Amino acid sequence: MSTCDKSYLRTLDLVRICHLAHPHLDTIQKHFANRPFRVREAVDAGIPRQAIYRLRDDGLLMGVSRGVWQRADADPSMYAEFAAVAARVPGATICLNSGLSYWDLSDELPASVHLAIARGAHWPKIDTPATTLHRFPAETFALERQDRTTETGEPFWIYSAERCVVDAMRLQRQVGRDVALAALRRYMSRAGANPLRLSTLARQLGGERQMRQALEVILA
Repeated sequence: MSTCDKSYLRTLDLVRICHLAHPHLDTIQKHFANRPFRVREAVDAGIPRQAIYRLRDDGLLMGVSRGVWQRADADPSMYAEFAAVAARVPGATICLNSGLSYWDLSDELPASVHLAIARGAHWPKIDTPATTLHRFPAETFALERQDRTTETGEPFWIYSAERCVVDAMRLQRQVGRDVALAALRRYMSRAGANPLRLSTLARQLGGERQMRQALEVILA
């Protein structure tokens, strides 16, 4: 048997020992796989709180946000921070600068996750990952809200590319005027760009005049 084969078998033995010592790992794998999960979700799945903290102390779980855990051996994903805040605040939506970056409408790398909270909903306190919260009107909060997953299957909610552009245009003071206009130009340069849809959304969300003027310049 080669040295490589022996090393592989030793690794398998360590995994088996780990699962025997911590049977709740199988339950976590079954219910949550790679995605982050809240303590309440784990308890509902039959995992005692004390077991979660033992798994953490043994280096088998890692905290990705306040009250949100994930397997330490989970495959890293490009949008893991999106999944972490989605697990922390399931009713929230990735928006503005983070949304523009996700849809490749901006070259900016936001320093924090931009997250929309419906007006009247609980205002969460999120220490990790760095998060910028925005209050959006409840009556239009669900408009163009889409469910997506990271490349490793972790779920999160985000606004469509069109809504991200419209929100950026109407909230230029928060996003940055240059960032908003660059996102609009990049969107309009793509095949399948739909200026009528942008105008309709701007009428529903606000900022119709700014959107109309900007489109007139781009389409001239």
